[in-house]
Amino acid sequence: MSAAQPATVPLLVIHPLIVRVTHWLNAVAIVIMIMSGWKIYNASPLFGFTFPGWATLGGWLGGAIAWHFAAMWLLVVNGLVYLAYGLAGRHFLRSFLPIGPREVWRDLKEALTFRLVHKLGTYNAVQRLLYVVVLLLVVAAVVSGLGLWKPVQFQGLVGLLGGYELVRRIHFVAMAGIVGFTVVHLALVAIVPSTLWAMITGRARVEVAAREVE
Repeated sequence: MSAAQPATVPLLVIHPLIVRVTHWLNAVAIVIMIMSGWKIYNASPLFGFTFPGWATLGGWLGGAIAWHFAAMWLLVVNGLVYLAYGLAGRHFLRSFLPIGPREVWRDLKEALTFRLVHKLGTYNAVQRLLYVVVLLLVVAAVVSGLGLWKPVQFQGLVGLLGGYELVRRIHFVAMAGIVGFTVVHLALVAIVPSTLWAMITGRARVEVAAREVE
């Protein structure tokens, strides 16, 4: 005869070390690139506004460019490590796929009505979509950034993207999207602070279904 045991809440590894390290390195690189990028933008604005000096990095245009490209190489190398792990270790498949419009719409409605349940170690459909979109935005930012950095050497790429001025706008839109993702990400961390500790330690207490024993 079997008896149901009480549900346990074990301390489990939900974020492997390589995911945590690449996450924090990406965070540092992106913050540096955003702040130095705003300084570079201020030197030749695309639109009728500039960013406040306190939100920029580099002090002057040359310094901002140096910071920007140093962070770019960190982002690229770190991103390649994360990409290799995500593909070889099936991290992408487990964490971000599948993404269906029905599931996204369902989770979005629940999030907007504050009924969406967050489970540590599990991404809902909206989160999966946002992570995939921000990865594509980072790729767009790097590719367009190469065109801005070496427009002569990468003239084929610049031409493919529609010309230098359009490349500048693509880079700006990609940056704006990354900033938007960062704001949403930080807001979610503020709402569910346990996600921050889990990303630091890699461990969290996750409820599992009760088991039956003989």
